[in-house]
Amino acid sequence: MSVEVINTISPNTNEVVITRNGASPADLELLPKVATEAFLKFRNTTLQERQDIVRRFLDALAKQQDDLALELTTQMGRPIAYTAKEVTTAIKRAEYLLKISSTVLQDAEGEAEQGFKRFIRRAPVGPVLIIFAWNYPYLILINALIPAILAGNSVILKPSPQTPTIVEHVAKLFTEAGLPEGVLQYFHCGSPSVMETIVRDPKIALVCFTGSVAGGLAVQKAASDRIVNVSLELGGKDPAYIRDDVDIDWAAEEIVDGAIFNSGQSCCSLERIYVHENVHDAFVAAVQKVLKGYKLGDPFDKSTHVGPVISKRSKETIESHIQDALKRGAKDATPENESFQNPPPKGNFVKPTLLTDVDHTMTVMTEETFGPVIPVMKVKGDDEAVKLMNDSEFGLTASIWTKDVDRGYALSEQVDAGTVFVNRCDFPSPDLAWTGWKNSGRGQTLGKFGFDAFVKSKSFHIKDYPK
Repeated sequence: MSVEVINTISPNTNEVVITRNGASPADLELLPKVATEAFLKFRNTTLQERQDIVRRFLDALAKQQDDLALELTTQMGRPIAYTAKEVTTAIKRAEYLLKISSTVLQDAEGEAEQGFKRFIRRAPVGPVLIIFAWNYPYLILINALIPAILAGNSVILKPSPQTPTIVEHVAKLFTEAGLPEGVLQYFHCGSPSVMETIVRDPKIALVCFTGSVAGGLAVQKAASDRIVNVSLELGGKDPAYIRDDVDIDWAAEEIVDGAIFNSGQSCCSLERIYVHENVHDAFVAAVQKVLKGYKLGDPFDKSTHVGPVISKRSKETIESHIQDALKRGAKDATPENESFQNPPPKGNFVKPTLLTDVDHTMTVMTEETFGPVIPVMKVKGDDEAVKLMNDSEFGLTASIWTKDVDRGYALSEQVDAGTVFVNRCDFPSPDLAWTGWKNSGRGQTLGKFGFDAFVKSKSFHIKDYPK
């Protein structure tokens, strides 16, 4: 049986930039066996030993950030001005998880009683399968890989075909950092059926998936015939509410960045903007002013703000959302910008688009767009805004923008989302839980609870010998 050939297509040129061979049936059978054998040894290492390995890995990763940044731009199209920061941010996130690991993974003592010793140990679960997306591959991977290794698990990685080299670098650097053979493995595949084969393997003790809702449901279904935990980080349709007391120019700068950074290709990008009617027109004008200063173009040009979207299919989806809105009465309020009108000819470029007069009958306000679109809807006040923010199948993040921080906090308590921001957006904080509500996911990463999926509790109840 021939193996799958996987091509990585440049979003900038639509030409093949990398080719990899997919996993064979023999590979899929061997990977969990090797992971199991490695786990049985690795779980006996001390936390200090694992922490030292992670520190050495992070030091080595930092030294390669510029080369890794260039690869990211080549493979997924984010402008070169920003890709190195993903690596540095991933390192900072990992350093926080490393810092708290001693406390989080320590034994929990039971009630003190003469003649007894009782405690709960956080034991590793076993081989972990991590399936992760292309849009922020280092950040997404760090969320699961670092706690998995620190807890004493073995790991199998399945990257997106769009960013295949990430796992190759990470595995190499971890090996050089002293991680024992077999503890970290990877494979490439583009076929969902291939991926589902390894999800079904009974040796896999935990599956962590980051990607689309459809992909998460497929993974969950594949794992449904056995008892195994599945953590899902899925899509979003994240709302922002602009109250009428904010500094409009400041809010416009923040909202535009939150909506179109990385070409809007983030699960926590702003995709629905609700603006109080008293400041709606002024806000739209301020957003137009900000957009005039953005440059759409070649991601290898350091002056570019917005690069291509990931694929032709993605471009078609985004443009279909825009056209659906316009047909239903929305207005294209995007300002004149030469770079928007004249993007490079070969790539999957979508101009940052400002839409007004939108409502919830439109696809752009209900389905994940995952592109550089800013739909703005006028609201009468706080109650209507919160009702509309909650009118979604998704619940990843939401933000409220106001000078009255106490009122912002009170409103945020009413919003159905895993993370609520006041006067900020699009920022997974390493000391908080990254978790999706509703169809945005299940389980969580980051923070002190971000280790929970990678451990299982084992109670020890020891009584002194009575004689």
